[in-house]
Amino acid sequence: MFDAHFHIVDPRFPLVENEGYLPPPYTIADYRKRMARFDVDGGAVVSGSFQGTDQSFLRAALTELGPGWVGVTNLHPDTTDEQILELHRHGVRALRFNLKRAAGDIVTLTEQARRAWDLARWHVELYIDGSTLGSLQPVISKLPALSVDHLGMSDECLPYLLNLVDRGAKVKASGFGRVAMNIPAALRRIHAVNPQALMFGTDLPGIRTRRAFRDSDIALIADAVGADMYRVLDDNARACYGLPVKAVHADPATTRPLPVTGPPTLRLRRDELPAGDDTRPLPIIE
Repeated sequence: MFDAHFHIVDPRFPLVENEGYLPPPYTIADYRKRMARFDVDGGAVVSGSFQGTDQSFLRAALTELGPGWVGVTNLHPDTTDEQILELHRHGVRALRFNLKRAAGDIVTLTEQARRAWDLARWHVELYIDGSTLGSLQPVISKLPALSVDHLGMSDECLPYLLNLVDRGAKVKASGFGRVAMNIPAALRRIHAVNPQALMFGTDLPGIRTRRAFRDSDIALIADAVGADMYRVLDDNARACYGLPVKAVHADPATTRPLPVTGPPTLRLRRDELPAGDDTRPLPIIE
């Protein structure tokens, strides 16, 4: 399983108040304890607004987590090309725009996104209120590559979101305690437009949300996407972040063909079928 969206709040590193709020600590040890029952072997550590443009916590987290884990960061407008490439060497793979709680100049952000894409093929991750998505779509559609956090937040934005998905945008199936929408219906519609779009994320620890991630959220996703659950829980995010996609998810023994013990059965042509009513019910045997 790949967790495409979670936060680490490490008290060893500086935090910035956001609207007067500072989150409590949530360390890698806390995250591992919470997810111990799941086979999580990769994920994306997402920088929050309360971490500003500080990169020290992210570099430390990715060093501790090791291969298979990536970072999503906020960049200062004055960040140099070499600093972007250095972050890439540390495992950072995407740029985050918080347009809900820490909005910046959209023109500057767009230029920054294009530069990060040209240098390191970083995509942009948008935390945006659904009511804003439609008004910014002309600008957003010009971004080289992007994903949208938390299903876009509301049913109001779904038509605009589906249009972006049809053009290749990714969507994080995360933060179910934050959204105001019919989650199963949204999952099904997004998946129907592009089965490679949805990426599962826990959004742990669930900062400033009505409720944090529940184990049952995974069953909710599985019910919505059916046999494609492995894409949503693993493959789609790995491909998005430029990581190798696992070749096999299931036990190969369960899919081996049955051995053939006799001559093959030949298919009859329609004109060779016996005449008569072939739809009569079988007799009931008491």
